[in-house]
Amino acid sequence: MRRMRRGSHEETLVAPRPEEADERLGQILVGAGLVQPYQLDAARHADPDGAGTLAERLTAAGTVTAAALARAVAEHHGVEVADFRELVVDPQATGLLTREQARGLRALPVGFASADGASPGDADPGADPAADSVRGPVVVAVLDPAPEATAALAAALGRTVRPLVATAGDLDRAIDLAYRATREVGSQVEVYEARDALRREAARLETVTVNEDAPVVRVVQMIITQALRDRASDIHVEPTGERVRVRYRIDGALVEVLDLPGSIGPAVVSRVKVLGGMNIVERRRPQDGQISMEIDGREVDIRVSTTAVVGGEKVVLRVLDKSRPLYSLADLGMPAATAERYSRLIHAPFGMVICAGPTGGGKTTTLYASLGELNSVDKNLMTIEDPVEYTFDSINQIQINEQAGITFAGGLKSILRQDPDVILVGEIRDVDTARIAVQSALTGHLVLSSLHATDAVSALYRLLDMGIEAFLIASSVTAVMAQRLVRRSCTSCLEPYEPSAEEQLFVRAHGGEEPVGGYRRGAGCHFCAHTGFLDRIGVYEMLVISDEVRAMIVDHAPHDEMRRLARRQGMRTLQEEALRLVSAGTTTAAEVMRSIYVAGL
Repeated sequence: MRRMRRGSHEETLVAPRPEEADERLGQILVGAGLVQPYQLDAARHADPDGAGTLAERLTAAGTVTAAALARAVAEHHGVEVADFRELVVDPQATGLLTREQARGLRALPVGFASADGASPGDADPGADPAADSVRGPVVVAVLDPAPEATAALAAALGRTVRPLVATAGDLDRAIDLAYRATREVGSQVEVYEARDALRREAARLETVTVNEDAPVVRVVQMIITQALRDRASDIHVEPTGERVRVRYRIDGALVEVLDLPGSIGPAVVSRVKVLGGMNIVERRRPQDGQISMEIDGREVDIRVSTTAVVGGEKVVLRVLDKSRPLYSLADLGMPAATAERYSRLIHAPFGMVICAGPTGGGKTTTLYASLGELNSVDKNLMTIEDPVEYTFDSINQIQINEQAGITFAGGLKSILRQDPDVILVGEIRDVDTARIAVQSALTGHLVLSSLHATDAVSALYRLLDMGIEAFLIASSVTAVMAQRLVRRSCTSCLEPYEPSAEEQLFVRAHGGEEPVGGYRRGAGCHFCAHTGFLDRIGVYEMLVISDEVRAMIVDHAPHDEMRRLARRQGMRTLQEEALRLVSAGTTTAAEVMRSIYVAGL
């Protein structure tokens, strides 16, 4: 039984029991020949606690694909499959349910059918959509279109329902995209501007945090919530004259999501400062802070940085979703041979392994994946980081706190007195940290660290530039892994295309091959927010320090000479590895040129 409030009336809905739905699904799949009875029994007994639906257990086991399951269910009930690549979701329809109701019912209203039963795309373009929505049934994407499930949904909506069958993954993504946390920002801004008391907050910003229901408080919460749902790594709040621009960095690219009036800008900055424990009166000097909060049931840490610009104060928030699963080395995107060799290197009893790349290049993710592989009860693993992005119960992690006197160099000295086996240094920023890390590797410890550099060979020269003696670098460093992140082409909207002459020249110059079946790219769809890209994958360049490379380091050989030697010894460059992904159809040549290409290499 499920109670749901609709309007001013409370109704009791009788939804199908999970056991009944699972039994019906089993009969459908066996009847369609997609699943054998013994596979059905195995799936039913795979989870003794009964967690997860039968559909989830069958797809997780690889017995049947989610798409095949949806087609079989749709054919059995005589309905269509929801294709979100082409489907345009109507906000008027989604407004019939809240996000929580859509999640609970596993259903998303996507549009209205005309009175004669035609689908939303078949309706007369000149017809009044409001009139059509009054008399036509609601088109709803569901997992289970059985009559009793549809009846319960119709009771919740107070409308007749026309179901479309969706896969579980598609439905969850569509719900997240349909119910954006920022859609009420406009109304909150209007309330803010309508209140004379709040309008005066630009002069005395302290009052903005007193009332948790204040419009500015809600606007900031909406911006952060939607950033987490959009998988954004950073939020930029930028004053630009009379407006305040809000942008998210999604999959490495900035996307503008909001345009706010300039009058609300100082109050938004003040609210973020209060959340981050920063000084709201100081507006000229750069400040750093940290926010810990729970959003949609997920623990989130946010690093805050403010700086004064011409139009006011700019704020950048780095969003760290602590509930995000950690990657294993196999999931990072390394070729099998590279992953195997890297794994052998990090299992060495001593030495120094460096991950090199720009900010946001995935270095920390690689280091944590390395720790996950090394973590065992017979090793003492210790880290010193700023900040601690992921927490491990069995690893000793130190958070940098310069105000309390805990620096990388000082913390690293204390770690050496803690009998460590493996040491992770979050970032080598100065000569003191570099020197202690090198000495630690020389005295029997395995040291993992990150360093800002453009490629693997450049990382060695960064250490030389810091003032570390060449013979110490040659003796301590065992490998350098340079890396970048490139966006994956969205698999839901792939289409053939002809790359530009510049792209084709780049592919040929670096020994790339045309993908089997021709070049393809994401055309842009509902799932990838019409960008053509969804998620990212790592590109890796591994330099193993051989005796010949050590000799070149000691001799201070030119950068290009060392790079040529490394390539003769089997090192594949970032460009070559990225073009391997292009040949596999994982990404595009244009994306590689945007993210990786370095002139003259």
